[in-house]
Amino acid sequence: MRRHRHAKIVATVGPASSTPDQLRALFLAGVDTFRLNFSHGVQADHAKVHAAIRDLEKEVGRPIGILQDLQGPKIRIGTLQGGRLDLQAGETVRFVLEGADGDKQAIPLHHPEIFDAVVPGQELLIDDGRVRVRVTGPERTSITAEVITGGPISNRKGVNLPGTLLDLSPLTEKDRADLAFGLDLGVDWVALSFVQKPSDVIEARGIIGDRAGIMSKIEKPQALDRIDDIIRLSDAVMVARGDLGVEIPHEDVPARQKELIRACRLAVKPVVVATQMLDSMVNAPAPTRAEASDVATAIYDGADAVMLSAESATGRYPVEAVAMMDRIIRSVEGHKLYHSIIAASEPGEEETPPHAVATATADLAEAVRAAAIVAYTASGTTAARVARKRPAAAILALTPNVATSRRLSLLWGAHSVLTEDVDSYEEMTTKARHHAQDEGFAKPNDIIVVTAGIPFHSAGNTNNIRLMQI
Repeated sequence: MRRHRHAKIVATVGPASSTPDQLRALFLAGVDTFRLNFSHGVQADHAKVHAAIRDLEKEVGRPIGILQDLQGPKIRIGTLQGGRLDLQAGETVRFVLEGADGDKQAIPLHHPEIFDAVVPGQELLIDDGRVRVRVTGPERTSITAEVITGGPISNRKGVNLPGTLLDLSPLTEKDRADLAFGLDLGVDWVALSFVQKPSDVIEARGIIGDRAGIMSKIEKPQALDRIDDIIRLSDAVMVARGDLGVEIPHEDVPARQKELIRACRLAVKPVVVATQMLDSMVNAPAPTRAEASDVATAIYDGADAVMLSAESATGRYPVEAVAMMDRIIRSVEGHKLYHSIIAASEPGEEETPPHAVATATADLAEAVRAAAIVAYTASGTTAARVARKRPAAAILALTPNVATSRRLSLLWGAHSVLTEDVDSYEEMTTKARHHAQDEGFAKPNDIIVVTAGIPFHSAGNTNNIRLMQI
């Protein structure tokens, strides 16, 4: 089974999509990686979904990626009187660290790091910015603020502080318990929420090691200030436009998205574009034209994957949303201008021998109109280096590592096949021919380009190209 597209689809699992039959339908519609959102649900439910995905993987004979998305240090107000308060523009409200009554003069905000960081004039955004207040009197255990944009607030609504670096660990106690649980299950990727600085990734790496890939979610302006270091330390990046779009102006998000995709391509790290991509399909069987254009833009920009959130987790049309995203991707990649646009946005070359070999592999495949590029890859690095060039030919990634094969389900253009390791050059060419035909990429007389690292069994050493005719 192969996808007739290069970009991948990530879908969030929730009440609308958690049964084995629903998961199978989503996979057949086009899902490559399933996201388990640990901001919702309980561990036992996530374990059932994980087991169902692994059973599905055996049934279809294709590696399927599983992404564990940790809740992270989300800042929220506490419990309010009657569960809700209506704030009016111009009135004064007060947030308190302890002893809250839940009224307008004692709104609970049990996050001491906020009280340590805020200054007069600082804005607090509540409920994704729907309500805005400006700090007038910060104290050690209370904050007085003027309501700038009024509206209703209710229990546990999120609070954002644009432009403020908070002294927060990226992993809460809940995150650490969820992370241990997810690693024991065997998730392929761990998404870190609200990354602010490189040390956040380093802290997570100390716990995760190489048991899963680390995906840093870029949703804080502070992360943009140190983005090159964060990308370098991460295994993948998510452009999480929800919270990012709250903390920076809406009009700045598209440009930041393009910058992040380009930076990740340069660093050879998969990049996922997420949030509200087909949001109207939560309740409608078709997206708006603007949403279709949004998905298309991410594909034209060269994103490795696009992600569905509520559309597949709680929406009424989860399978239709995946199928729509699949059709949009295939339409864009089949457009006559796609490859010229992708080529025009290609970042500068990495001046290292392995990158040069991978680039030459892609260029050679283009020159001879190869049916496929076969990349032998132990860690996934060789396939990622080739994918960085965004070649027209499909990338058949052969790996002996099941963990690598699953992580490659997130990489642009990669069709991963689990195979035994090779010990000789002759065995490499024989297996390349076999898998290229067996997986439906090549037929007799077709040309394929094979790249690998020699000596074999050494990761990251891309140094050999072979041109072959079937």
